[in-house]
Amino acid sequence: MWMILGVLAIGATLVNLYTFSIGKDYKLPMAIALSLTALTVCADYSYLSVWVEGEDWAALADVIPGMGRAWWVLTSISILLNLLPIFLERIRKRVLRVS
Repeated sequence: MWMILGVLAIGATLVNLYTFSIGKDYKLPMAIALSLTALTVCADYSYLSVWVEGEDWAALADVIPGMGRAWWVLTSISILLNLLPIFLERIRKRVLRVS
């Protein structure tokens, strides 16, 4: 499930950036992309909790260190990419005010 949500989050992020680039309202795709990112992390956490309940410590020891770093990096990138249109819009407005 987390893989599906992750792919949907990437797709929604691309839609967010595309809608901004063509000048349309990008806030709904941004909210959807950030929500899907959060759901991806939650789904992965739930998946790992099954391993804890099954006491599969070897699997946890193999997966958790790498996945923890990966989720931090990927979630940070998702947040930055989805907030990028807000920052670009502010810069664009500032430039238009100056000229």
